[in-house]
Amino acid sequence: MIMPFSICRLRAAMLAALLVLPAILLPAGAFALGNKETRVVQKISDFFNGFSTLSGEFTQISPRGRVSTGKFYIAKPGRMRFEYSPPNPFVIVSDGSWVAVRNNARDTVDYYPLSKTPLRMVLARRVNLLRDAVIHKVEERDGLSIVTLEDRDKMVPGHLVLIYDNGRKTLQQWIVVDGQGRRTTVSLNKMVAGGKLSARLFRVTRPGMGKKRRVKTNFSSARK
Repeated sequence: MIMPFSICRLRAAMLAALLVLPAILLPAGAFALGNKETRVVQKISDFFNGFSTLSGEFTQISPRGRVSTGKFYIAKPGRMRFEYSPPNPFVIVSDGSWVAVRNNARDTVDYYPLSKTPLRMVLARRVNLLRDAVIHKVEERDGLSIVTLEDRDKMVPGHLVLIYDNGRKTLQQWIVVDGQGRRTTVSLNKMVAGGKLSARLFRVTRPGMGKKRRVKTNFSSARK
């Protein structure tokens, strides 16, 4: 999988994020779902609801084409950690309320409310994309189910594309498309569901602690 669930910048990161498709031309309104499309969207919701913890490795392509790799950890509800491999200096951590984006090279931390990030839809205790998202497009091709959606409450600008591998029955990729059309692609592999994850992975020092910690409300504005 996510969750995960828009990251080479966040300042180089998702978060994203995390699918490679041609540029998406979105209709003005929601996609009219038939029975087949409804089952596809529900299948992806069921995937997210099928685990309480998930860990694995990821490969990310930033809007500028920079490739980063690393490891991720997810513990629902709301907690996740993306550790980027050198030379990428970023670590992204959510404690269920705040997403902290740490730049180890500059010794800075930026904070974003989880509710203002694309992750809010896929890190919930119970994911219901049919209820919580506006579905713009549903496709099935080459053994993949591809769903393009956005936050129903419009709290997060842009769109999220989820790509599900029907044969492996797992989320393969996601694409975060921000409000300016910039795309961050995250591919997932070597995933393990259900393992025990230390609470220390998801610790976030709350905003306001120290001179180099900055609170921001627009998750996508920091993406490179």
